[in-house]
Amino acid sequence: MVDQKPLEVGCAGCLSTPELTFDFTMAFQPIVNLGNRTIFAQEALVRGLNNESAASILGQVTDENRYRFDQACRVRAIQLAAELGIQSMVSINFLPNAVYQPELCIRTTIETAKQCHFPLDQILFELTEVEKVKDYAHVRAITDYYKKLGFKTALDDFGAGYSGLNFLADFQPDFIKLDMALIRNIDQDKGRQAIVRGIIQVCRELAIEPIAEGVETGAELDLLKQMDIQLFQGYYFAKPSLRSVITDLNLSPC
Repeated sequence: MVDQKPLEVGCAGCLSTPELTFDFTMAFQPIVNLGNRTIFAQEALVRGLNNESAASILGQVTDENRYRFDQACRVRAIQLAAELGIQSMVSINFLPNAVYQPELCIRTTIETAKQCHFPLDQILFELTEVEKVKDYAHVRAITDYYKKLGFKTALDDFGAGYSGLNFLADFQPDFIKLDMALIRNIDQDKGRQAIVRGIIQVCRELAIEPIAEGVETGAELDLLKQMDIQLFQGYYFAKPSLRSVITDLNLSPC
């Protein structure tokens, strides 16, 4: 079982849901900044205890346990980040439909960070669209509240989810992560190049920093660098690492 002790500071809605019947851990994959050649962040990615895929864990998430799972992910990511001595930002995915009230549900995150002596300003929340957002106003309230507390926010898998530009029309995160489907073979695809250039222009006008995820080849990287993207994530730099983190910037394919 996942350690539930830090969850006792959560809101009544979370605590009223069933406890998790499965365990999991986190692997970390770096997001690199080629502008200053540093590790910008480590993304916490759900894995089974024996490195089973994220899909095998997410497949066990239901309407009944979604709230516990979301809170447990935050706790486990912060605990492991502290244990591994991560000095960069830590990117944590959250499920927007798993937040009852942002001011209450965030208490678990804050309390865990305090217990682990992990700085709150090193936490980045990624809004993931593995499930369709039911209430746009609620999502905006969550992200606005998180930003008010000093957390950074990102929209994950931009270009592949349910909402895309509708999200940016309603609120602006600090970062958007270009979906790997847009990045794959972009050096050979004029259509993808045009779309990504358009997204980058929107980002500039809205003061949003783009992150290219899923970079696997030097040719993809070179083309994206020409588009003035500085933040990257993908197998070209490092695969997700269980029980350790990549701290040295690797410019050679894995």
